Amino acid sequence: MQLEIMPKKKRLSAGRVPLILFLCQMISALDVPLDYGGKAKLLEDLVQPPTITQQSPKDYIVDPRENIVIQCEAKGKPPPSFSWTRNGTHFDIDKDPLVTMKAGSGTLIINIMGEGKAETYEGVYQCTARNERGAAISNNIVVRPSRSPLWTKEKLEPITLRSGQSLVLPCRPPIGLPPAIIFWMDNSFQRLPQNERVSQGLNGDLYFSNVLPEDSREDYICYARFNHTQTIQQKQPISVKVILVDELNDTIAANLSDTEVYGAKSSRERPPTFLTPQGNASNKEELRGNVLSLECIAEGLPTPIIYWIKEDGTLPINRTFYRNFQKTLQITQVSEADSGKYQCIAKNALGVIHHTISVTVKAAPYWIMAPQNLVLSPGEDGALVCRANGNPKPRISWLSNGVPIEIAPDDPSRKINGDTIIFSSVQERSSAVYQCNASNEYGYLLGNAFVNVLAEPPRILTSENTLYQVIANRPALLDCAFFGSPLPTIEWFKGTKGSALREDTYVLHENGTLEIPVAQKDSTGTYTCVARNKLGMAKNEVHLEIKDPTSIIKQPEYAVVQRGSTVSFECKVKHDHTLIPTVIWLKDNGELPSDGRFTVDKDQLVVADVSDNDGGTYTCVANTTLDIVSASAVLSVVAPTPTPAPIYDVPNPPFDLELTDQLDKSVQLSWTPGDDNNSPITKFIIEYEDAMHEAGLWHHQTEVPGTQTTAQLKLSPYVNYSFRVMAENSLGRSLPSEASEQYLTKAAEPDKNPMTVEGLGSEPDNLVITWQPLNGFESNGPGLQYKVSWRQKDGDDEWTSVVVANVSKYIVSGTPTFVPYLIKVQALNDVGFAPEPAVVMGHSGEDLPMVAPGNVHVTVMNSTLAEVHWDPVPLKSVRGHLQGYRIYYWTDQNSSKRNRRHIERKILTFQGSKTHGMLPGLEPFSHYTLNVRVVNGKGEGPASPDRVFHTPEGVPSAPSSLKIVNPTLDSLTLEWDPPSHPNGILTEYTLRYQPINSTHELGPLVDLKIPANKTRWTLKNLNFSTRYKFYFYAQTSAGSGSQITEEAITTVDEGKMAGILPPDVGAGKAMASRQVDIATQGWFIGLMCAVALLILILLIVCFIRRNKGGKYPVKEKEDAHPDPEIQPMKEDDGTFGEYSDAEDHKPLKKGSRTPSDRTVKKEDSDDSLVDYGEGVNGQFNEDGSFIGQYSGKKEKEPAEGNESSEAPSPVNAMNSFV
Repeated sequence: MQLEIMPKKKRLSAGRVPLILFLCQMISALDVPLDYGGKAKLLEDLVQPPTITQQSPKDYIVDPRENIVIQCEAKGKPPPSFSWTRNGTHFDIDKDPLVTMKAGSGTLIINIMGEGKAETYEGVYQCTARNERGAAISNNIVVRPSRSPLWTKEKLEPITLRSGQSLVLPCRPPIGLPPAIIFWMDNSFQRLPQNERVSQGLNGDLYFSNVLPEDSREDYICYARFNHTQTIQQKQPISVKVILVDELNDTIAANLSDTEVYGAKSSRERPPTFLTPQGNASNKEELRGNVLSLECIAEGLPTPIIYWIKEDGTLPINRTFYRNFQKTLQITQVSEADSGKYQCIAKNALGVIHHTISVTVKAAPYWIMAPQNLVLSPGEDGALVCRANGNPKPRISWLSNGVPIEIAPDDPSRKINGDTIIFSSVQERSSAVYQCNASNEYGYLLGNAFVNVLAEPPRILTSENTLYQVIANRPALLDCAFFGSPLPTIEWFKGTKGSALREDTYVLHENGTLEIPVAQKDSTGTYTCVARNKLGMAKNEVHLEIKDPTSIIKQPEYAVVQRGSTVSFECKVKHDHTLIPTVIWLKDNGELPSDGRFTVDKDQLVVADVSDNDGGTYTCVANTTLDIVSASAVLSVVAPTPTPAPIYDVPNPPFDLELTDQLDKSVQLSWTPGDDNNSPITKFIIEYEDAMHEAGLWHHQTEVPGTQTTAQLKLSPYVNYSFRVMAENSLGRSLPSEASEQYLTKAAEPDKNPMTVEGLGSEPDNLVITWQPLNGFESNGPGLQYKVSWRQKDGDDEWTSVVVANVSKYIVSGTPTFVPYLIKVQALNDVGFAPEPAVVMGHSGEDLPMVAPGNVHVTVMNSTLAEVHWDPVPLKSVRGHLQGYRIYYWTDQNSSKRNRRHIERKILTFQGSKTHGMLPGLEPFSHYTLNVRVVNGKGEGPASPDRVFHTPEGVPSAPSSLKIVNPTLDSLTLEWDPPSHPNGILTEYTLRYQPINSTHELGPLVDLKIPANKTRWTLKNLNFSTRYKFYFYAQTSAGSGSQITEEAITTVDEGKMAGILPPDVGAGKAMASRQVDIATQGWFIGLMCAVALLILILLIVCFIRRNKGGKYPVKEKEDAHPDPEIQPMKEDDGTFGEYSDAEDHKPLKKGSRTPSDRTVKKEDSDDSLVDYGEGVNGQFNEDGSFIGQYSGKKEKEPAEGNESSEAPSPVNAMNSFV
């Protein structure tokens, strides 16, 4: 079956196909290639309607200072002629001396550089290219000269505003063509810095979210650059002054009128508001394919931050960009899917605002299927299809040779159906150029497509006997450029008598090219291309030669050399003997230095007297006319250095592993050791991998001494071996070598049988035989199975056998209950059986025992222990492995009938064949019931008859609680709860107690017997404010139980406490208390106050004694031990005498003040210094008189001729003492 090359277009009728020419050049159907040398003469007689190949853009803006060039290029055969229309009417270029048409094309050149003006030639131009086959037209080309107008003169007042206010500096550039590019600079032509606070909007205005003092300047200048004319226009400078209101005094601030300060908003912090766009919502319309730009600029203090979201979707990741510090959102290549609501969010610390922009994407017409040139032979059918889309949907209209088809000459072979023109049975006169116009309010599309009716036999344009040379194992492409109408079919043949080449081995392209995906040596030969259509046939022969690839068999190697030495790089090239290679050397991808030190021989590059500059990458490049290969090496140049100290490390891995002497169960492995890194190799470790059964898992094989580089390895059958070797020295083990080649040993019968063979029944009538299967390594061959055999041990039956697959158990059914069996399991595979297996004994399944133990009797040892005896059951009745006997026992003491079914039963199991056992942990004084059962592997047998026994009384547990309540001066009441486990009948309680003195010593112990029916007892005639310790326990006839202890204190006699005097405290009669809350007791507080008062009195007396004050009780001691330095002398005799006040020696009254003459006013008062015992900051002067107020405010009164001194505060002294 020969392969015909068919086009991708769909045929309209059987046997008629459209013509597509020269697909390899990817040109239109009837383009006549002129680059086939002499073959171009074959196409000289072909005709082709015109095709527009180049034209000016639809919107053509020209520089008014240069000549206007309106392009219109077209091709066709015969070459087309050109004409133009301007604003819809014929443009006669011969009548305008400034307009010329370029020779051989339709391009217009309008010479305005001399005397003409560009504005004169504004208009809409259209070019028509025509020959005998039809007319093609260009787009409507709108020609407009660019404009760069000046700014209108305006007077710009200086702007003054407070710091923090927002500001917008308008630009309002003049309207130019095309629109100007706006930017802000200062007088020095330096761009003004922009940031999140200050930025330029899309309209060119400069926006300040809030101003700062540094924004003050007089040269804010907006510039407009018109790229087409390369001109820049400048706006008048704007002056901005920012003032700080806080720095102005009230007078200046009052003189500032509202008109002098820009804006009315407060300079205080404020939430964001939008400067642009205004309001909460706005609309935006953009055309498909353009860049959608959305802008939000907000003012506020602090500066707001802008975020963007799409309310009904997500922003496209790869087409979304943020500009102008997030204030502008841009989406490139916008489409209808980008329509929707976009929301910008402005946020600062004081609030958040939103603005919604509703985006609608419209679309100028765009092609879905542009009309394609159509080449038909006479009588064929065809169609021109013109499909476009847009928003709104475009209207489709047709023209023929530039004339609306409604008024064009009639053609009976065509029929218009909306966006399609259908041709039927075309004739040569049907040739024409058709234009499809798709338009809506946003633009139009104009597509030219010709219908060319030709009748041409096949022609092959590829040169005859072309020789193709291809490197082996690469694709080969054999060309067969063809022409014909109808479209010829292409066949390829190899040799002179071969059949057509088929697609299963070759690739036949639609352009006639034959591709051999992987050319081999046998692909060499002569190939014939045959082109056929209904008008004839053409053929051409080409020749293919396959060459060996060029390769570098000895590559240059990395080198490290010392400065001044010589280095060489090798590069041996292998190539096809019919090709002549060229070998060049490069250094760092450039030519070698032109230096005599570099010598290139046939296969070698030598560098002598190496210097530091010679370091780098050297590349050997070998190329032929068909291929090129290269190899590189790095040269490192180092300074001459002493021989370094040896580096000690683990060995390098062995390499070059080789398997020899390959036998069924052995092989010899050899290897080359790696570098030992200055530590001798002590041994080699060999590991193996079984790629068939455990791929990726390496096992230890053997070890050999470090002096040995070969090893004879024992192998197992049916294993796909790979080996690797590791070297070991005193520092450790090397990395593994590369794996050796694989070696699959022959299969053999198993040499071992399964292990752990057991026979146990899971049911009374079966025998489950289990074993540990062999692993894949142990199987020794494919088809691993097991022969399972069994027979009763005590019978004369023959062995019963069965062969099972590679499993681990087999169940024998229908066996008697618990009968011993002899079992064996033998392995086998496709080669044979393993050795005879060992016989093991097992048992069939067990059943529940049938008989209960008899003669059960109980001996009570004590209140918590009993011994049980029973008679064993017959072994045959066990019907399984005897595991032991199980005793169930429970107590039913104080159990109601309702709870008997929920009695907690205890279980105790005795292993083996024991016939007695002890029951520990029984409850004293309880009624117990028990029974005994025999146990085997299946479960328990029937229970023996219940036996009842009683445990005697035991000692009780401790009373559940003990509380002391209602303490009085001489009594304490005890309350308790009986023991939770009386373990018998309580006979009485024993209470023992003893007092605890202030030194925590225990007093005499008192015993007290209390009837068993009591739970409360009051002890009387106790000492007041005394701690007692109590010991309390219960008794049964078996003895005393555990005791519970508690402590308590009798209360204090308040009357007696009131009479306690400080001397008593000094005598040491303080009460001991171990209660935590003793500090809150009234008696304790009173005691402490008395102690403090006594200490205060003692301190005051000590100070008076020290300073020899008035007549106090300590005066006698002062007289007995006079101090000559501080005691006053009598003026008359110079002897020591007493000092006394002038007024009856009465103590000072609280609040009195010592006058300046050192006398005390006479006042009757019974107050003593004891009244100032707390909080007194009073002081004494040198003669002992009191000079302070009770308020504690210190006063100093200097004495004439004497140095004043301050005595410490009594309270402070007391605090120090304490």
